[in-house]
Amino acid sequence: MTNQTAKAFGYPHSLIHEYEHWLVLLRENQITLGSVILCAKSDAKEFSSLSKSAFTEMSIVTADIERVLGKFVKYEKINYLMLMMVDPNVHFHVVPRYSGSRIFRDLNITDHGWPASPDLGKALNLNPQESDELCRHIRSLWINTIKLKNED
Repeated sequence: MTNQTAKAFGYPHSLIHEYEHWLVLLRENQITLGSVILCAKSDAKEFSSLSKSAFTEMSIVTADIERVLGKFVKYEKINYLMLMMVDPNVHFHVVPRYSGSRIFRDLNITDHGWPASPDLGKALNLNPQESDELCRHIRSLWINTIKLKNED
């Protein structure tokens, strides 16, 4: 099942990893390096409307997000922002936070809001090639990290 919000954030092109109840999508406007969307697959428009199994799985998904993004950007904090003002279905903007900047290939992305709230207005809008490269890179880290986790 794909909802309106997932499509608005570029699904299926932006898909990093799919779970039974959740999608992890690359946020094409990078607030900080590694910013992703955690999007419920259901049509729920209220957090409390999610199924119990979606809430249970969310703990697994957030642990995977933190494990992968921790390795990738070595964040100092991580923010989960539920800003359902424009896109109606349940989703979070997941923003790794750090002092200074992080680099991926030719991208140098500063956390402009550090140490306060993230500065959403200074997000870097990736071009299609940058978006593809970053998505492929995080997807590959995801697969390897989950494989290692499952071997433990």
